[in-house]
Amino acid sequence: MNKNLIVALAASCMTLMTAGAQTQLTTYQPGITAEGMVYYLPKTAVRVSVLVEKTTYTPGDFCRYAQRYLRVSDVSEEPSVAYRVISIDQQAVPVADNKKVYSVKYNTKSIAANATLSDDGRLLGINTPVADDVETPAAFQQAQKEELPNPRLFLTEEILACGSTAKMAELTAREIYDLRENRNLLIKGQADFMPQDGKQMELMLAQLDRQDRSLTSLFCGTTVRDTTEHVVFVTPDGAFSRRVLFRLSQIHGFTDADDLSGTPFYVSIDDLNSAPPVDQEALAAAKPKKKAPESGIYVNVPGSMQAVIYDGITPVSTATHPAPQFGHVELLSGELFNKRYTTHLWLDPLTGAVMKLESDPVK
Repeated sequence: MNKNLIVALAASCMTLMTAGAQTQLTTYQPGITAEGMVYYLPKTAVRVSVLVEKTTYTPGDFCRYAQRYLRVSDVSEEPSVAYRVISIDQQAVPVADNKKVYSVKYNTKSIAANATLSDDGRLLGINTPVADDVETPAAFQQAQKEELPNPRLFLTEEILACGSTAKMAELTAREIYDLRENRNLLIKGQADFMPQDGKQMELMLAQLDRQDRSLTSLFCGTTVRDTTEHVVFVTPDGAFSRRVLFRLSQIHGFTDADDLSGTPFYVSIDDLNSAPPVDQEALAAAKPKKKAPESGIYVNVPGSMQAVIYDGITPVSTATHPAPQFGHVELLSGELFNKRYTTHLWLDPLTGAVMKLESDPVK
């Protein structure tokens, strides 16, 4: 969660600069300024989490004898590395919209209020005891992998003394078959030394299985799979179709969008036109004749967008997200913040829309 920044501002007769006056605010950082408070409204970025699996194959020392002694076919004698995408997830996250920056000027004759800003200057609330920001997604954690012991630790003196690889492979195969026979005898209860209880039986079977898999890897090789997370952000300011999001190379793995060595994955953004339309006639009629800026707090009326990610021409991830950049901004009148009332305002941390608004009379 982002650390909240609490700033004091005047509560009544608040003067705000609109985005049209943004040139006057370019030298200011969000938070307290000499004139008052500067804050941003958010827009939506799509956080795309891509899980990529790397498969590394290492041939065993006896790989050419796998068919002869273990009857295992199609065992490659060449090492290889391959990458593939195993999942793509989307999540909407807020970012400060530098086109929607506003300034509140202090008025010493008014009641003080508390505004809560996020670390990047987005307004979260006014006079709110708690104003939570959007939780940061947790990083991907790899599952624990079992590591097989070195198979050479299980080779007998007779095997190690052999003068040829073919003979070593033959004797190792016999050792594997002996391990499998002993395992079957344990399961059937016919072994010379039977375990005393179920726990001991489980340990003995597990040890035989580890030795079997370790020695078999000398013939069939080892395959190791590692999964990594790659995060890409898409912050649209309008709709677009099939832009390259990232690329995946079978040899090099995840690559940037401009690296032509990989196969492209595309993203499209569609405006769903879900925001209520602005009544232009009413807006024009409500405009004051004086040029003095209106007082109040600007909030978002968000629209929504659909993000579709393609592997070639095949959609692999589709999601709908709220999107303030496809909506519009409205003004909460400064009359809400006067000496007669204490107004509590909660904004949606993702969209900057009004989530809750309460007023308590001042006693």
